[in-house]
Amino acid sequence: MKSDRFDPPQASRLSADRQDEALFPAVPEQNFQVRRITLIALLIAAIVLPCVYVAAMAFNDLRNREADATDMTLRTVRVAEEHALKVFDMNETLDARVVDLTEGLDDDGIRAREAVIHEKLRVMGGGYPQVAAVSIFGRDGDLLASSRYLPSPAISIGTRDDFTGIRDGKDLEHVSKVMTGHVAGEQVFNMGVERPDANGTFAGMVSVALRPSYFEAFYRELIGADGSMTMSLVRMDGSILAHYPRKPGEPTAMAPQSPFADAVAQGRRAGVLRMRSNAGGEDLIVAFRHVGSYPVYVLCGYRTSAIWAAWYQHLAVLLLSMFTPSIALWCVIWLSLRRLGAEEEAWERWQAEASMRRSIESAYRQSRKMEALGTLVGSVAHDFNNLLMILSTNVQIVRRRGATGLDRELSAMERALKSGESLTRQLLGVARKQPLRNETLSLERWLPASRELLRASLGAKVSLVIDIGSEVWPMRVDVAELELALINIAVNARDAMPNGGRFTVRATNLHFRHEDGFPLTGDFVQLALEDTGGGMAPDVLAHAFEPLFTTKPKGMGTGLGLPQVFAFCERSGGLAAIDSAVGAGTSVRLYLPRATAAPEADGAAEPPADESSTPLGLRILLVEDNDEVAAGTEALLQMMGHQVTCVFNADTALHLFDDARARLAESGAPLPFDLVLSDIHMPGKMNGIDLAEAVRTFDSKLPVILVTGYAEELDRARHVNVRVLSKPFDIGLLEKLLRDIQHALAQSGANPETHSAS
Repeated sequence: MKSDRFDPPQASRLSADRQDEALFPAVPEQNFQVRRITLIALLIAAIVLPCVYVAAMAFNDLRNREADATDMTLRTVRVAEEHALKVFDMNETLDARVVDLTEGLDDDGIRAREAVIHEKLRVMGGGYPQVAAVSIFGRDGDLLASSRYLPSPAISIGTRDDFTGIRDGKDLEHVSKVMTGHVAGEQVFNMGVERPDANGTFAGMVSVALRPSYFEAFYRELIGADGSMTMSLVRMDGSILAHYPRKPGEPTAMAPQSPFADAVAQGRRAGVLRMRSNAGGEDLIVAFRHVGSYPVYVLCGYRTSAIWAAWYQHLAVLLLSMFTPSIALWCVIWLSLRRLGAEEEAWERWQAEASMRRSIESAYRQSRKMEALGTLVGSVAHDFNNLLMILSTNVQIVRRRGATGLDRELSAMERALKSGESLTRQLLGVARKQPLRNETLSLERWLPASRELLRASLGAKVSLVIDIGSEVWPMRVDVAELELALINIAVNARDAMPNGGRFTVRATNLHFRHEDGFPLTGDFVQLALEDTGGGMAPDVLAHAFEPLFTTKPKGMGTGLGLPQVFAFCERSGGLAAIDSAVGAGTSVRLYLPRATAAPEADGAAEPPADESSTPLGLRILLVEDNDEVAAGTEALLQMMGHQVTCVFNADTALHLFDDARARLAESGAPLPFDLVLSDIHMPGKMNGIDLAEAVRTFDSKLPVILVTGYAEELDRARHVNVRVLSKPFDIGLLEKLLRDIQHALAQSGANPETHSAS
C-alpha cells in the first residue's frame, strides 16, 4: 500500500533526522545468537578436547605400560636365563667330576670304596646351596653311593623316567621332573648323566638333585614381592621345575595347547607371548628363553591385571587433574549461557520498552505537530467553509429560482462543493477539529452494506474479501469518519496494486492488559485492512502517518489520507498502526473501542409530511459575521418562506433580546423570534454558545441552531442542549429541521401567522 507523502525541504528532513538521533541514539545491535553459538561451541570444545586428550593420553599410557612390561620381562628373563645356565653348567661339571671319580670301577668296586666316595661326594656337593644330593646309581638303578647317607640305603630307581631316559639316550630326561627325591628326601629335580663302563656301554647314572626352592628364592629376589611378575623354570615338555610365586594346588605342568607349547614346537629359542596362565587363569605377557643346550626354558610373565590396575590408577589421577578445571570451566560457560539468556530477555524487555517509549515520543511529537497544524488548518478551514457556504447557498438559490439551461453547470458546482466539503473534512479531521457524531455501530451489519463503496474505491482489478469474526463487539465511532478512513485506506491499496491483487478486511475482538505493554488497555475491536501490494520501505513507513507526506506523483495525492485515519482512531479513543515490508504487502490495523451499549435498531421511516398542512414561515434570527454567507443564507431562508432578521455578532443579537425582555415586562408582548440560527465563531465579546446560553435564560424552549466547523466546541454546545450543524451544512438537512420546528410550534398551540403579521 502506498502511503500519502509530501516531500519536505531537505533542510527540514535533516533537522528532523538530527532530532530523532538526539531523542533515540543508535544502540549497537546485540547478536545473541552468535554469542550463544560461540558459548555452546566453547562448551563443546571444553568437553570434547579434554576427553580426546584424556583418551589419547590413556591409550598412550596403556601402550607405554605394556611396552615397559614387555621390556622388563625381556630383561628379567635374560638374567634368569644366565643364572639357570650357570647353575646347569656347574651341575654338568659336577656330574663330570663324579664320573671321573668312578672311572674304572664297577658297581662292586664303588660299594667297596663307598666311604671314600661318600666323603668326596659330600665335599663336592656340599658347597652349593642348590644341590640337595649327589648320587651314583648302578646298571640296574640301585643306589651305590650318596653324599647324604653312609652307608647308602637300599634304594632303586630302575623304573624312574630320568633313569630309563638316560639309559635309552633321551636328552629330555637329562633334566627330570620335580619329584620327592628318594635320597634327598625333599622336592627336587635331577640332572643326570650316563656313567659308562670300560667298554663305553651304560654302567649306571650319576645324578645331582637340585632344589626348586633355590630357584624360587632367586626369582623372589629378582622380581620382588609385588605380585605383578612371575618366573618359571620349565622343561621343554611343559613340566614346571620351579615357579614363583607359587600357590597351593598349582598344576605341575603347563597346558599342552598354549602359545608357549607352539613356540617350543616351532623351535623358537626366545620371544614374547601373550597367554593365559593355567595356574591362576590370568592373562600374562610372557618372555621366554632357552637355557643353553639344556631342555629347559626360563619364562618371565607380567600380569596384565597389574598393568590395568596401574593404568586405572594413573587414569584416575589424569581424570581428576584434567576434569577438575574442566568442570569449573563448564560451570562458567553454563552460567554464561544462563546469563546470556537473562541478558537477552532483559534486552528484549528493554527493546520493547524503548520501542514503546519511541512510540510515545513519536505520538507526542505527532500530537504537537497536529496541534500546530490544527491551529493553522482550523483557521483556513473556517474561512474555506464560509466560501463553501456562500457557493452552496447561492447554488440552492439558483436551483429554487428555476433557472433554465444551467443544470449541467450547477451539477458541476455541486460536485465541486462535495469535493471541497470532503477536503475540508479531511483537513479538520487531521487537525482534530472535525466534529464527531459518535454512535454505536455493529460491524456485522455495517461492513457488508459498505461492500459496494469499498469496491468502487478499489477498482475492478482488486478483489475484496471481508472476513468478520463471530460475535464482533459493537463500536462507538463516527460512522462518516469510519467510512472516510476505509475509503482512504482502500484508495492507497488500489494505488499499491496497479496490476491487481487482494484487499482483505478482518474484524476481531481484542482485550489489552497493562502488562501486555500495548499503549491501550481494555476491550477493542481490531479492524485489519490488508493488501498484497509492494509494501513500504522502512523510511517511508516511519512517516506514513505524517500530514502532507506522500509518495504519490505530484497532483495524485494530498498527504491527508492516512493522517485522517490516525486522527480518527485517536479521537475515537483507539489507535492506528501499520505493518509493511517491501514485497510483503501492507496491513493497516484500526483499534477502535468497544461500545458499552447495544447498537440502535433501524427505526421505521417517518411518514412524509403533508405539504398542504405545512405551517407558515418562522421568524428566524440569523447571527453571522460573514456578509456574503449571511446574505446567501438570508435569501435562501426567505425563499423557504421564513422571515429573517440578520445581525453580525452575538452582542447585537443579545441587545435585541434585551429589548424584547423590556417590552415583555411592559406590555407582555411575546419574543419576536421563533428560532435562533447562529454561527459560533464571531467577533465581539460573545460567541454563538454564549448567545445560546443567554437566550435560554429568556425562554428555555426557544429553538437554537448553532453552526460550526470546530470539534472542541461540540461538548459545550451539547451541554446547552442545542442542535449543532457542521459547516458546510446540508441545506436539505436545515430545511428538514426548520420544518420539524414549524410542526412542533403548531402542535404546541403557537400561531406562526400572528408571527408573520407582526
